[in-house]
Amino acid sequence: MRFGLVGTGPWARLAHGPGLRAASGAELAGVWGRDAAKTAEFAAELEVPAYGDYAELLETVDAVAFAVPPKVQASMALEAAAIGKHLLLDKPVADSLDDARALADEAADEGIATLVFFTGRFDPIMRQFFAEVQAQEGWKGGWARMLAAMDPNAESPWRREERGALWDVGPHALSNLSALLGPIVELSAVGGAGGLVHLVVTHESGATSTASLTLSAPPSGSSFETGVWGESGTALMPDGYTAPVEVYQVAVEELVQAAESGESHPIDVAFGVRVVELLASAEAQLAR
Repeated sequence: MRFGLVGTGPWARLAHGPGLRAASGAELAGVWGRDAAKTAEFAAELEVPAYGDYAELLETVDAVAFAVPPKVQASMALEAAAIGKHLLLDKPVADSLDDARALADEAADEGIATLVFFTGRFDPIMRQFFAEVQAQEGWKGGWARMLAAMDPNAESPWRREERGALWDVGPHALSNLSALLGPIVELSAVGGAGGLVHLVVTHESGATSTASLTLSAPPSGSSFETGVWGESGTALMPDGYTAPVEVYQVAVEELVQAAESGESHPIDVAFGVRVVELLASAEAQLAR
């Protein structure tokens, strides 16, 4: 399957580009980016053509992988979906619920394969932890603490917005808690200083969980932990993780398999839309 890569930022260089090149059944056919010089440099590193025109890239590929901000991704992915290109999306799939739903509707109409790169759902170490938790019953609750100290010089304006943490690390927290305790029914949100967000989450299983999220923690206060508790005791997500390029390779290969089989992937655009629904609900509550 021939892939085009959209985006030239740090994450594209760390995971998307090398992951696409390493994946079985995939061929990276070219790169498009807003900055022509960066695109040419990145494409040379990957030894693939650089495209100055997105429409031209779409003509040459079967699928598109995105490593761009959510607002940009939503419109460009919609354009790709409309002409039947399979989609490997980043999270969140959009920064508005209307855009997310429009993308999901277009993907369903075209019958294309979609997958959203929620990192933990494709990391073999985390997958093993999820499977071990799911194999046991009696879990009553859980938590996700994602208190990040973002580099003040990082090139990511959307993450610096007031609710940047909600839309950046929030999707990971909700995805991981869903994997551990089942689908989420609803959530309540409370804001704190510096963009801090606390979520209280109710799952279909009856379990409840919490998430604390920020991108502006002091470096000494940066902290990450996810766990569950219940009749089997307490279980904590492992500290170790797989290299991002290897995790992305898994995602690429599973999108290829979904496209070839015609079966939807569990972490497809529909799941991505559900996460956006929850994020939009939280943002609306925080704005009151």
